[in-house]
Formats: sequence, structure tokens, C-alpha cells
Amino acid sequence: MTTRSFSTATVGWAAIATGVAVILAVIFITLMYTVSMSFGVVNDVFNSIIGITSVLLACMLYPEHHARSPVMSQITLVLAVIGAISTVVGSVLIIFDFTGFVLAGWYTAVGNALIGLWLAAFCYSMQRGDRFPRNLVTFGLVVGVIMALGLLGIPGILTGVDSMDSLPWYLLAGFLGFIGTYLLYPIWTIWFGQFAIK
Repeated sequence: MTTRSFSTATVGWAAIATGVAVILAVIFITLMYTVSMSFGVVNDVFNSIIGITSVLLACMLYPEHHARSPVMSQITLVLAVIGAISTVVGSVLIIFDFTGFVLAGWYTAVGNALIGLWLAAFCYSMQRGDRFPRNLVTFGLVVGVIMALGLLGIPGILTGVDSMDSLPWYLLAGFLGFIGTYLLYPIWTIWFGQFAIK
């Protein structure tokens, strides 16, 4: 794996850290619904960490991606940066009570979706070689596409929807992106990280 400024071990640990951040976010959102709403703040913090560590991973993998797909790598890296910013905005909105959890959730969902577009583009580019295991690349492509469903939350942001009452189907579908982020993305990042460290 050619990552110029970063060793493969560094890239691997960054990927694993991202996966661990996702797992912790899931744990704390579960605790929020089962034990105390106060755990929601911790979940929101980890949502931001997911965005930040994901864009760091994208930056580390940029040379590898650029070597295979010069134009797409640049576009999707910018999308990943915007995605990370959006996840932080979503966390800030809910932590400081600027909005409710629904509107803040759209920002987080869209941010994760943009990161998912980066992941899908990266894995698509990696299909044209044997640097990474085929199953890892294919799975990453699927995960990225599912995460990208969060883009359906854009109308929620534009219209300021901040209630679960009578949501149109496409906004509900936007939350499906969280399945990719919370359930599948940590599997890919930890799998990728273990491969990179070997």
C-alpha cells in the first residue's frame, strides 16, 4: 500500500480507531434509549469523531486512491471533508440545543453519506488491482453505497424538518444510511485496518 507520508501500520490503526469510534457511538445511543438520555451527548461526540477520523483515513489513503483515479480521488476527498464538517455541525446543533435531534440527525446522516461516497469511490478504484482482498473491496463498495442513502436527508435540512411526525418516505429512507454507518462501516474499517497492519 503506497501511502507516502504514512506507514501502513498508521493507516491501519487509523481505520481501526474509526471502527472503534463507531462501535462506541452505537453503545452510547443504545444506552441513551435504554438507560438515560444523558448518554445521547456522548453519542453525539462520537458521531463527530467518526467524521473526523474518517476524513483523516481518506487523507491517508489519498495517494493510493489518486494513483488509481486522479480526478475522482480529488472530488471524493473534498466530499469526505465536507462530510466530516457536516457531522460536527450535526453534533454541535444537538449538544447545544440549537435544534432537535431530527434536524441534527439530517446533518449527521448527510455527512456520513458524503463519507460513504468517498468509501464507495475508493473501493471502486481498488477493484482494478490486487492490492486489497477482493471481498474487502466489494464489501466496502456496498457499505459506501448504503451510507450514501443518507443523502436523502438533504431535503430535511433544506426545509428544516425537526420532527418525526408525518415524515415523507424519502426522509425516513435517509435514516437508512445509519445502517451503513453504524452496522457495516465499523466492520469494513476494522477489517481494512487489520489487513493494513499485517
